[in-house]
Amino acid sequence: MERLFITGIGTDVGKTFVSAILTEALQADYWKPVQAGLEPTTDAGTVRSLVQNTVSTFFPEQYRLLMPASPHAAAAAEGLTIQLQDFELPETQNHLLVEGAGGLLVPLAPSLLIADLVLHLGLEVVVVSRNYLGSINHTLLTLEALQARGIRVRGLVFNGEPNQATEEFISQHTGVPLMPRVRLEPAITPEVVGQYAQVFRAWFTTV
Repeated sequence: MERLFITGIGTDVGKTFVSAILTEALQADYWKPVQAGLEPTTDAGTVRSLVQNTVSTFFPEQYRLLMPASPHAAAAAEGLTIQLQDFELPETQNHLLVEGAGGLLVPLAPSLLIADLVLHLGLEVVVVSRNYLGSINHTLLTLEALQARGIRVRGLVFNGEPNQATEEFISQHTGVPLMPRVRLEPAITPEVVGQYAQVFRAWFTTV
């Protein structure tokens, strides 16, 4: 049974797109514990709109925060303090995808990081990396932060056009499993997600 936490090397690297693909590939249940920013839609709403299977269950967010900002700031703006004991995995017998907010060291509260939530939930992690100048550094820092906390990396997804030099270095330096690639798509539709889902589903059967 796959119980995976999806994080990225930063914001807007394709985490929600990959979450939709994995949810469809595994016909998994989906949970976004903390949503900061509700307009024009939420990440859970986006994933739900891209998934076609009728098996997946979408659990409600633990925190739905109005401000599109770092969760600790968005919560403070509403007079809230996010606490680790607020979070428990939804009960399910299905695969489960949990989508984070931003990167691994994004703060949820003054002394609480996304990484602490991952440890608390006891999940393996899928890291989404996007090729840009500086992405090697950001990817290695994310993977080292996971390693330092003893969190297992289930796989690394490169999002965007291939960059052989970057990807070979990261792969050789870290040795983490590489998941199938995701490319920049002119439009992200349920059909596109479905096509990627077939490829990712095959990957899960080989590892």
